[in-house]
Order: sequence, then structure tokens, then C-alpha cells
Amino acid sequence: MSLLGSIVSGLLGIIGSLTQQQTNGASVWGTLQAPVFPQFLTNNPLPAGFPWGTLTAAGSNPYTSAPNTGVTRNYDFTVTRGTIAPDGYQVSVLLVNGAFPGPQIEANWGDTIQVTVHNQITGPTEGTTFHWHGMLQKGTEYADGVPAVSQCPIAPGSSFTYTFKASLYGTSWYHSHYSAQYSGGLLGPMIIHGPHENFNYDIDLGPVFLQDWYHTPYLQIVEEVMKSNGNPRPNSDNNLINGKMDFNCSTKAAGDNTPCNSNAGLSRFKFTTGKTHRLRLINAGSAGLQRFSIDGHNMTVIANDYVPVQPYTTQVVTLGIGQRTDVLVTANAGTSTSAFWMRSNISTLCSEANQPNALAAIYYTNADTSKAPTSQAWNIPDPGTCANDDLSLTVPMFPLNAATPSSTQNLDINYYVNSTGSFLWTLGGVSFRADYNAPVLLQAESGNLTFDPEANVQNFGTNSTVRIVVNNPTPASHPMHIHGHNMQILHEGSGNWDGTSIVNPSNPQRRDTQLVRANGHFVMQYSLDNPGIWPFHCHIAWHVSGGLYANMMELPGQIKTETNLPSIMSQTCTNWMKYTNSNEPDQYDSGV
Repeated sequence: MSLLGSIVSGLLGIIGSLTQQQTNGASVWGTLQAPVFPQFLTNNPLPAGFPWGTLTAAGSNPYTSAPNTGVTRNYDFTVTRGTIAPDGYQVSVLLVNGAFPGPQIEANWGDTIQVTVHNQITGPTEGTTFHWHGMLQKGTEYADGVPAVSQCPIAPGSSFTYTFKASLYGTSWYHSHYSAQYSGGLLGPMIIHGPHENFNYDIDLGPVFLQDWYHTPYLQIVEEVMKSNGNPRPNSDNNLINGKMDFNCSTKAAGDNTPCNSNAGLSRFKFTTGKTHRLRLINAGSAGLQRFSIDGHNMTVIANDYVPVQPYTTQVVTLGIGQRTDVLVTANAGTSTSAFWMRSNISTLCSEANQPNALAAIYYTNADTSKAPTSQAWNIPDPGTCANDDLSLTVPMFPLNAATPSSTQNLDINYYVNSTGSFLWTLGGVSFRADYNAPVLLQAESGNLTFDPEANVQNFGTNSTVRIVVNNPTPASHPMHIHGHNMQILHEGSGNWDGTSIVNPSNPQRRDTQLVRANGHFVMQYSLDNPGIWPFHCHIAWHVSGGLYANMMELPGQIKTETNLPSIMSQTCTNWMKYTNSNEPDQYDSGV
């Protein structure tokens, strides 16, 4: 019997034979002790019972009407190496405060978030940075956390404090943006409480991380991906829900003496019978396209990324890397003693995976939490399109029409093998490579707008709205993520865009990460209202390692006059250069 079959039939325990410390360090995610989240955090000065006052999801423009609560939420993160076994196979990872996944950042819409990151990575040492996925960073471009773009890396033994506004609300995550470090564990959830008057639910169960998992260290994978005759599409070894899943240790390669336990234990969730629960789904993996479902339960989608949408019902949610979907699930499919499987399957038609199926257990109020559920999966075959839900289904709560763009540009995805035999991806004809010692934002702020071609800076000048047509004639799908903005997704599909079709032009879907199909296209546009240099890249770790990345520069004349970089940015570069004078970083890849 397969490992998955053994779990489903109850032959392996749900609780597992390893401790939480052994599997996930100091993390509580995936346990029945994980926190349940309130509607909003206390310690706020605004009236009307909510920190955001009278602002609403359907009636307030989140890009121009964000509140200013005057409250600062402080966090302190220390990054270290550690050894854990999320699926029973022992691996060396990077941890945030000793935990994988890391601790939550939680705030109200309009709060200021301040996070001090201490780089204590040793044996060997590495630089690091932290990115706050999906945050607009208006006026705080330097806090975006991308090395060689908004800052120099945080040198080993050094600290850096990020300060930025919670300008949007909903579900997201933070992660390292230094090479592929987040694939090795540097990530955690971000929950920004905001208006939800149109969504009726009782309990917020918080983040549900979906993550393909690799037993090979991330630097070794990057080196393999980038080297001559390497493998640009490595297979993941497992699939995790909130950092947990079992692994069949008998499948280890001959001669692999790594400690391994086939009964590590699965994540568990508690549903209150009859109540409606909010689940915050996050694909925080490296490459795997996830298909999420709960046996016997419909899900109501209420948000994609940081954008509340008009609710619709589905049995399966598809998420590319970096995407988030908030769903509501009512515990009405059984009695108070019922239990059900939560499932997330990596699409093997779109991604490479040795063991693609993840399980977690959901227990109603009086269910026996030590026993495996016996529920059956929905019979919904993978369509193999490697695409998100149809754009006609996803209508933002706050409407914004698709304005006539002042500029339209094609950015084609492609690949080639360079003179050294390395496989590289290109975006707009260029394969990106970072220069950690010369961040492009710092160059632009000093008045230098001439960049190395490998920085792939796309200068949109004084344009007010830009439309980007992304053509993907390659055999791989790509979750494309933009920083500093939400994109309006005007169209997506196979082949090339016809040049005119727009889905729901009066109010197209908005999000910060969108899947483009293999041999397909998507069309997006956004308002250039945020002076700075903003990354636009594939969020598959191995693709961005290979250069599938561009820097989108907007309103360059205002960068110098409005950025007002803190002096700590130059000090961070001084610390990094001092470190690299005697330590050469292992930059096998693009660096981001």
C-alpha cells in the first residue's frame, strides 16, 4: 500500500511519532493549538467599533482611502539555521525565530508595521532580505526587501528594520527575497484585518500554507538548476500543509543515511459544528501549482490576494506560487463527531513532483482528533490548463474600470542556453542578474538612470497607465508577480491575445500574482501612481533564479525628489561591502 493509502486507511497515525519541535521547531501551525484570529486587533484610536472607521470593502477605494490609525505593530525576527523534519525526513533549513513556518505578522488596515530582522545565519554565512508580499510600499519603496533593487542584503551579524504601512488588507505572507532562501524555510503569514461586512463568518482559522517541499538544500538546487546541462525543472519531494506531511522513507535513494521517520504526523484543524470558518490559503512553495479542496464541503471564495471579490462557490481552488485565496467553509456536512480530509494536490500536469498529494485532517466539535478521517475526495479531474479560475468569476468588491492606457508594451517570456551552457529565462528579451552592491533604486535616487543591461529596467517615464501583454510561448506556466501594485487582469488564455478582448472591462479582476498558461498569454495594466522601481517576475523560485525578472521603473523624475531614502540604506550597503570584502557570496543564480 502507498504511503497516502496508508494514511487514508488509518494505518499511520495522524498525530505522528515525532514532536512538534522535531518537525517544525517553535511553530504552532498545523496543530490544534494554532491561534484563532479576531476580527481586528485592539489598541486602536479610531471610533465606530473598527480601526478603519466607516470605510467598507465595497464602497471605499483601497488605493486612495487607506486609513492612518497611528498605531505601530512591532516585530523582532532572528534568522538562524536549524535542523527539522517537516515530513519526517531531516533537513537543514533557515528559521524565523526558530519556527517553520514562521510567526505571523498581524495588523489592522492603516497600521504601521515595523519589523527588525537580525541576520544570524552561520555555518555558512549568507546575506538575507525580507519582502512583504503584496504590500504597496507607497513612499517606502526602500522597505520592499529585494536585494540589488531596493537595498543591499543584510550582512551576517547585522540587523535591519523595515517600516511600512499596512496599506491593503487581507491575506499574504512574508519571505526572503535573497536567492531561493524562502525555499529553505524563510517565510511566514501576514494577516491584515480590514472590512468584511459583506462576508458572514464566525471563526477565522488563519493561514493554510500550501508548499511543495525539497529534501535537497536550496543552494544545491539553485546550483544544479543554473549549471551547464543542469535540470531547470527539479522535482519536489513532497507537498506540505502548514509545514506538515508524511514521507515514505523506504523511497530514499540507496546510500542515503539521512534520519527519516515515515510517521511524522499531519496538520490538524478544528471546525465548530454548524459555524462558518475563514481559511486563508497561501501557496508559499517553490514551483508547485496547487489544487486545494475539502472533502464534502463547498468553499465560498471571498478574496484573491489582497482584493476582496464578490463571493462565488467552488469545490477546488487553484493557486500558483505567491497567490492567496480566502475561502469560507461551513461545518454542515456531517454531525458533531464527523471528520474530513483537507487536500492539496500539486498539478502534475503543470509541475514536477515525486509525491504531489498533501493531506490534513479537519475535526468537527466532538470528533476523535486521534483518528484519521474516512471521507472521499471530490471527483474533479485536473483540467491541465495551468490557469486560475475563469476571469468572469472573479469580480472585485470595489469596482475600477479598465482605463485607456497611455502606453502598451509586450514583455515576452522565453529561454536560451548561454555561452557557458547554462539554461536562462528571459523577460522582454533580457535575463536578469542582480548586483547586490549597487541597488537600482539607490542609483535612481541619486539621479543615475543609466543601468547595466542585466538589471532589465523597463522605463515607463511619465506615463499614467501602462498595459503589459505577456506572451508565453514556452511549455511552462508562470505565476507572474508585481511589486508595488495590484494588476488589473484584462485577459488570459491560450495562444496570443487578439488585441481587443477584455473580460469585464467595467471592473476586471485585480491581484498581485497571476498565472500565465504554457503557450498562452495574459494582459494586465496598472496605474503609475507609485514612483519607484518595482520588480515584475515569475514566482517559481527556479525560474526567477534563471533570470525571469524585470524592473518596472515609473515616474523616474519623482524618484529623486520624493523617495527620501533613510541614511540606514547606505549604511546597509557599507555593511554588505565590508562583509563581501572577505566573503564571496555564492551567487549561482540571478540573486533574487
